[in-house]
Amino acid sequence: MEQPSKKSGGPQQDQTFDSPGSQCWYLTAGDCPLMVSHGLARVGIDDTAAGYRRVRLRPAGSFILETSEGEGRVFLEGKWQKTTQGEVVLAPPRVLNAFRTAKGQHWKIAYVRYNEPAGVKPLVDSGSPLRQAGHIRLSLALAGLRDEWDNEREPSMLRHWLAIIDAIARRLARPWRMDQRLWQLWNDVEAAIDADWPLHRLASHAGLSAEHLRRTCLGALGRSPIEHLTYLRVQRAQDLLESGDDKIEVIARRVGYTSGHAFSRAFQRCVGLLPSEFRQPNPH
Repeated sequence: MEQPSKKSGGPQQDQTFDSPGSQCWYLTAGDCPLMVSHGLARVGIDDTAAGYRRVRLRPAGSFILETSEGEGRVFLEGKWQKTTQGEVVLAPPRVLNAFRTAKGQHWKIAYVRYNEPAGVKPLVDSGSPLRQAGHIRLSLALAGLRDEWDNEREPSMLRHWLAIIDAIARRLARPWRMDQRLWQLWNDVEAAIDADWPLHRLASHAGLSAEHLRRTCLGALGRSPIEHLTYLRVQRAQDLLESGDDKIEVIARRVGYTSGHAFSRAFQRCVGLLPSEFRQPNPH
């Protein structure tokens, strides 16, 4: 199975391929300047056939995709994963983002992509789930926007639809904030990201058993506690790589890795690039 990373011989540049039979509708901030006030760069509805694929090596903003019909594949943190009707997947900016329609499958999706320049707090961040069950709300809101755009294009109506779409996206990116224990645990971990955080310490800090913490994290974030710890460390490393010139080994220690090799492997698995490649202005 193709894995979109340089190490595996997969795609080394952004790709857009609309397979025969696919119907794709999208709207960009260049087409509709009203999107800018919500930070939206692109929204769309794609009704796809086998062979459809997208690869974005280093997207500039958060991405949320909802499956309204059929089945597709998304590349999340180092592996291809199946997504089916009613499921939502989320990806932060500056991380390899790829998805495709598998052979013999039909896949209809709705998506939003934000524009989040460096220094802007992204919508999808360390507190966002990797995936979750949805209720096809994003698809319905985007269908309303498409109908208005393709017909009357009344500015006030467009503003209403865009506000609803942005509100749905923000709710999807923050569903777990209600769980105070998780919120406090990961806030504390981020404040001491270079410390040793084995599973038993994470569980004790949250006041939960290791198994309860594992189930809670999987349900709220789509990741195990250790997977989420890795995700937080990699996100901090991205910031350090972009904002300074410390050596890779120094950054590895600053985010909790005693081995530069282990850090590089974890970074590539999550981001799709080695730390040295990520630091380059044009990695592809």
